[in-house]
Amino acid sequence: MKSIFFAVLAIAALTRAQAQRATPDVITTTQGPLTIQPLVHASLVLSLPSLTIYADPTGGAANYAGIKPPDIILVTDIHGDHMDPKTIAAVRTSATVLVVPKAVADKLPDSLKGHLVILANGEHATQSGITINAIPMYNLPESPTAMHTKGRGNGYILVIGGKHIYLSGDTQGIPEMRALRDIDVAFVCMNLPYTMSVDEAADAVLAFKPRIVYPYHYRGQGGLSDVNAFKTKVEAGSQHIEVRLRNWYPSAQ
Repeated sequence: MKSIFFAVLAIAALTRAQAQRATPDVITTTQGPLTIQPLVHASLVLSLPSLTIYADPTGGAANYAGIKPPDIILVTDIHGDHMDPKTIAAVRTSATVLVVPKAVADKLPDSLKGHLVILANGEHATQSGITINAIPMYNLPESPTAMHTKGRGNGYILVIGGKHIYLSGDTQGIPEMRALRDIDVAFVCMNLPYTMSVDEAADAVLAFKPRIVYPYHYRGQGGLSDVNAFKTKVEAGSQHIEVRLRNWYPSAQ
């Protein structure tokens, strides 16, 4: 009876986690369909039929119930809404590769350092047939006391089946972002006082013109940023950028 009880609880938890998630999107690549699963705040999953990537996994294993375990985990920065060792330990397998900046590697427990790839800004690595480029993410004006200092964390550009996927991490509309080109899908942060305002994010997006952009990481000290205003500003500035609004904060609705 006890085993049946716990099985029922597990099924209920799985059902609840799946029901709260935004509906995944799918784009076509030369390596097959790429599924984009928004989760919460900065956490998302990108998956091909033969490859699963977790970006900044947080919030415990329940957030990933029913999702294939990760082949690759990307971590952008040292803050707890990006680097969550307990969640990483709960979701990874013995074969999972962690791709991180050095500041993250230095803070990970030894138990998570078995398959570690450390990238600095400007470096790249190839894992499981995809290219992972580490690019800057930082606050402006640059300052040694900034919440996000240049060189500590990584944004990432993933090349997956001919598509370029940009994860901004925590950043402002820095020159390196504004200079990007040929981005197919971008995940762009906007939460004050840590990253960008809605206006700054929209202006940066209009500079580098991704084909699809998802506002994510948009909870700040004042609550949720106005992503509808972001969409309006971007669409007014370009007819060639698709803004996809998804529910990254189901508990706030």
